Amino acid sequence: MGSYRGKRALDLALTVPAFLVSLPVQAMVALLIRVRLGRPVLFRQTRPGLHGQPFEMVKFRTMLPFDAANGKTDDASRMTGLGSFLRSTSLDELPTLWHIVRGDMSLVGPRPLLMQYLVHYSPEQARRHDVRPGLTGLAQVSGRNALTWEQKFALDTDYVERASLRLDLRIIGRTVSSVLRRDGISASGSATMPEFTGSNTQRTGES
Repeated sequence: MGSYRGKRALDLALTVPAFLVSLPVQAMVALLIRVRLGRPVLFRQTRPGLHGQPFEMVKFRTMLPFDAANGKTDDASRMTGLGSFLRSTSLDELPTLWHIVRGDMSLVGPRPLLMQYLVHYSPEQARRHDVRPGLTGLAQVSGRNALTWEQKFALDTDYVERASLRLDLRIIGRTVSSVLRRDGISASGSATMPEFTGSNTQRTGES
């Protein structure tokens, strides 16, 4: 339960070549962000890894800085056209491949969310941290941000129960299809995804 023999080997066999091949694309994306959004090019944030242990996750930046003077205080006002494109194509995730090579993450597993969510999980929802977080997961190929938090967490714990080589290969294949169709990029009525504050209340924030 939670993992299987050969999962780490699968991660390295697929991710190392993908990371190397994507370097020219990453360079182009970095240049676009530098020109259109300015510095910093990368977005860094502490996220919970295996068993909730924190690590600093790096992605390409997609939003403008928080700027109360100019009314840029929520996701919708801070999101740019370039940022929306990077998110819809998942190009903002390319630096995350390095975390899989390092062993912070796996190709497939529950997405690493925010540290402040840890205190809001029910015991069942917290089981999503029994495996390494993933670049993609069962929730991401089953509706992504179009799902409610509760639906996502149910799929995360379902993955923890059923993790296998066959399931990972199916999820990777469905991820390619979802990215090409740009499915479920944002929650309904939100530029990204409402913040999780427990199963009964939610407010808007970066996800």
